[in-house]
Amino acid sequence: MHSRLYRPLYRSLSSSARILESANSQTLAAKVAPIEPVAPIAPRRRVGGIRGGIFGFLFGFSLASAFASYALLDEYRLASTILQSSVHELQTSTQKVSAHIRRIETVEKELKALAERTAEKNEVTKLRGEMKQLYDGLHIEFLDLRSHVWGLKQDLHKLTKEKDAVEISQ
Repeated sequence: MHSRLYRPLYRSLSSSARILESANSQTLAAKVAPIEPVAPIAPRRRVGGIRGGIFGFLFGFSLASAFASYALLDEYRLASTILQSSVHELQTSTQKVSAHIRRIETVEKELKALAERTAEKNEVTKLRGEMKQLYDGLHIEFLDLRSHVWGLKQDLHKLTKEKDAVEISQ
């Protein structure tokens, strides 16, 4: 159908080309460079809708998977870093707790040794009673000693008076 429509046009163009060719063949050849034959262009094969949909789906899925794996690796790295810092803090706090426990054990040993060296309330009361008895006994002895010294003093005084009286009488 196309060939029928363009046939008269082709004929007129070919005849005018012949006329031009004969009249100015020398001038036209000098002006126009020869046309080299071009390889025919291969017709583009159209991608079907289903094939394009599958290709688009696979491309989108691959792109989304790559982004998800990147995000997952980033989350993993972040979680790993947080976990490492948490482990470090736990180790530090464990060392502090063990140092506190050692101090507490030392204080407990000192307290136990002090408790062994200290007296209980009933022991203190018992010792207080004994000290009172000793003090009372010493006080009584002191008073006895004082009365004895006073008696000696009286005797000495009596003797000195008698000695003076004897000397006077002589």
